[in-house]
Amino acid sequence: MLGLQIGTRMTAVRLPDGSLFLHSPVALDEATEQEIDALGPVRHVVAPNRFHHLSIGDYRDAYGEALLWAAPGLPEKRKDIRFDGVLGDEPNTGWAGVLDQQVVHGIPSMNEVAFFHRESRSLLLTDLAMNFRETPSWLTALWLRLTGIHGRFGVSRLIRATTRDRAAARQSLDTILAWDFERVIVTHGVVLQRQGKRLMREAYDWLQDPEATPG
Repeated sequence: MLGLQIGTRMTAVRLPDGSLFLHSPVALDEATEQEIDALGPVRHVVAPNRFHHLSIGDYRDAYGEALLWAAPGLPEKRKDIRFDGVLGDEPNTGWAGVLDQQVVHGIPSMNEVAFFHRESRSLLLTDLAMNFRETPSWLTALWLRLTGIHGRFGVSRLIRATTRDRAAARQSLDTILAWDFERVIVTHGVVLQRQGKRLMREAYDWLQDPEATPG
């Protein structure tokens, strides 16, 4: 992205009927499609915020029976894609009991929907937090330093700067922090295996003071 090497990650969740819930779809090349097919039939493909949607049209073509789900505001942005539904604060019946979800209100440019996989105690995020431990290029390292997330788990200053309603965002984060998660599966960077709730709470301490200046 713009010369930055930040990578991306898709997470596949197997539902009780053996079908798959795909979170934040990546580019669908032949090798990726074969790996997905080996896991099970695709039932749901989820674009969890207004940025992670670039490859979702390929999944409509490859998995015609799958349902495509969009973060709030994304259908208006991607009028070329026929979505089957818009994500809200309550899980769809297709994954209720397996995954909980929460729209992070107050950041309308992103409208990210966070998911919690109960069985593995995993929080699934796209851009709400990142976890970069190594940087493949000097340009990427510079960008990470400027956004305040170089070499650590944290939230980008860009998220802080685009938060329009701190109270609404804080309420959404309170719901997320009430979930019993240990691991945080980030889309950019390394999966955080331990102490996820503590580090997530610390990363969003700035939301606790509604008068604080984004830094």
